Amino acid sequence: MLLIGAVFLVLLILGAPVAFAIGLSGFVFFMTSDVMPMSIGVQKVASVSQSFPLLAVPFFVFAGHLMNESGITDRLFKFANITVSWMAGGLAQVSIILSTLMGGVSGSAVADAAMEARILGPQMIGNGYSKGYSAAVIALSSLITATIPPSIGLILYGYVGQVSIGKLFLAGIVPGLLMMLFLMVTAWLVARRRNYVAADAQKPSVSAVGYAAWDAKWALAFPVLLIVSIRGGLFTPSEVGAFAVVYAFIVGFFAHRELTLAKAMHAIENSVADIGMIMLIILMSGMIGFATIFLQVPQTIAGALLSGITQPQAIVAVILAMLFVAGLFVESTVLVLLLTPIFVPVIKSVGFDPVHFGILMMTLVTLGSMTPPVGVAMYTVCSLLDCKIEDYVRESLPFVGAIILLVMVLLFFPGVVLFLPHLAFG
Repeated sequence: MLLIGAVFLVLLILGAPVAFAIGLSGFVFFMTSDVMPMSIGVQKVASVSQSFPLLAVPFFVFAGHLMNESGITDRLFKFANITVSWMAGGLAQVSIILSTLMGGVSGSAVADAAMEARILGPQMIGNGYSKGYSAAVIALSSLITATIPPSIGLILYGYVGQVSIGKLFLAGIVPGLLMMLFLMVTAWLVARRRNYVAADAQKPSVSAVGYAAWDAKWALAFPVLLIVSIRGGLFTPSEVGAFAVVYAFIVGFFAHRELTLAKAMHAIENSVADIGMIMLIILMSGMIGFATIFLQVPQTIAGALLSGITQPQAIVAVILAMLFVAGLFVESTVLVLLLTPIFVPVIKSVGFDPVHFGILMMTLVTLGSMTPPVGVAMYTVCSLLDCKIEDYVRESLPFVGAIILLVMVLLFFPGVVLFLPHLAFG
């Protein structure tokens, strides 16, 4: 397994695409194995594609792009702007609220960060916010999409770890809302100290908030319909993804009347690019997943951890620390596919709930997208706002601290995460 990891890291350093780095390092196992023929590796790549639950990924990616083209994003922005823009750091608060609402639409942290950098970034800088603060708020608030359903990462974690995706979706709601509150308080504290307050800021009237909510009703209703349909047994998570596509078409063409054939084709083009990248990574990870199980890596790691630590929370805390460090260097999708088969058996062996662990894991590995040295969301936002990385890093420290504090709270108070899944599924 060390040879596989070494090959993978070398290929990444040399600049190879992630999917090919995974595939080639997986083939190393079969090339050097005395008992496994190469044909098994090819079969494992093909077998991964024969998965009904994985259909949720392309469906939700396509639905997210359709919703972005159908006017839903604009309506969500107006709703967030009216409700919180009067506060200290008002535009920063808008970014955090918008990320929470977009979590139920896009499911992708990087897509959310890029969208907000284009919409909100210039406004924040124009209103006197520093570039570093603006970039940090936009990038770190996009982390909320990692837990708010339908999170693509949670779908992959549930598929690879054989964990109920419906329970994961429910479990992500409260942590996502708490993340919103933690980030809003942090943004408010920094904004108050720097006097990031609009001169004409006024609290909105109830009628103004009600009108904005009504205008965005189809977007606000989607996450609710998603959860209710899964819990009610009307759809599986994969079928809900197909429903989301149909829902986006209906809202775009008939409710908002903004989705045209040209916009639909644009959504298809963007979806094909995203789906191709994600699915190629998933297919190639099949070989490494098989090698991990064959070499009994989970059992080895479990034995090492259990020999020195007895408390389940302490064991999970060590694993989370490892995931945080790994997230600094490797993209979150890759980590979910490669490390879930390793760590889920470990946490199960100590009696830790895999649904609870999934929320913690997704939060930390996705946080790596917002931190150096290889944070994709960080580089995306900084390039769009022409912000220096060192300014971003300095301004992001309070927000990263707030996220880590939240993870610790969620780790030691499992009821916060598991309340809704237990209420709905028993």
